[in-house]
Amino acid sequence: MSFSVTEPSRRQKWIAGSLVVGYALITLIPLLWIIATGFKSSADSIAYPPKVVFQPTVEGYVNLFTTQTRMGEDLRAEPREDLPWYEQLVREKGNTIVGASRYSERFFNSVIIGFGSTFFAILLGTMAAYAFSRFRVPLKDDLLFFILSTRMMPPIAVAVPIFLMFRNLGLSDTHAGMILLYTAINLSLSVWLINGFIDEIPVEYEEAALIDGYTRFQAFYKVVLPQATTGIASTAIFCLIFAWNEYALAVLLTSGTAQTAPPFIPTIIGVGGQDWPAVAAGATIFLVPVMVFTILLRKHLLRGITFGAVRK
Repeated sequence: MSFSVTEPSRRQKWIAGSLVVGYALITLIPLLWIIATGFKSSADSIAYPPKVVFQPTVEGYVNLFTTQTRMGEDLRAEPREDLPWYEQLVREKGNTIVGASRYSERFFNSVIIGFGSTFFAILLGTMAAYAFSRFRVPLKDDLLFFILSTRMMPPIAVAVPIFLMFRNLGLSDTHAGMILLYTAINLSLSVWLINGFIDEIPVEYEEAALIDGYTRFQAFYKVVLPQATTGIASTAIFCLIFAWNEYALAVLLTSGTAQTAPPFIPTIIGVGGQDWPAVAAGATIFLVPVMVFTILLRKHLLRGITFGAVRK
């Protein structure tokens, strides 16, 4: 019995395209609103009804990277034309800059911990997935299920034991501790996803390489790894997104040295209260690294999501 596939009509294509574009626009509205809020003044950010048309300003970005206080009467009486533009912008609001904020430190902590944990999760996950795929591992199915089961429980459910363990080991509020924790959480996802990709690579390729004189490691490095690049890239995106956005454990286990941006951004307080433009500016900048990383690997992402889903 044969089945024929009919080509969608032009109208069907137009409807499908319109639905996709409409859905994309709806999902982009919160992102665009955050970006726009970063360029609003404090008054416009809390105006009701919300302002769609407004006078753009970089006040939020200046507030994000600086620490300010109210100017005294002596400073108000001294007009200064030699000050940089951002200092003059702050003085127009009756404030003065007393130093840099800690946002840059928190942002780079996120970069170190997010990309560091992703690297180790991919490294260990690839080796473990290759072992499960190519070698006879006793109780293989049980071990794989156990690895997957660690993902079934939300990380916050074990937050208290992890907090006590980290405190006794001296890992609280350290980069090494957070990288170790996020690597352990992401490892199950890494092993399962990459294992599916390696299973799809014919073992005959490695056997041919071994016959040609390659060692097992050379066959893995020069034959398997290049063909598994798609799966590794897509897995890296998912691991980075989790580590980059994780909030609950970061709040519990960090407070200063290793605090990442997600727990810091909601605590941005202006001179007169919550500084929403600065919060939006911090969230906008925080989106950039993951967005760039995803764009760079986008050609692998779609194939990586679907590859391995259908077995021959």
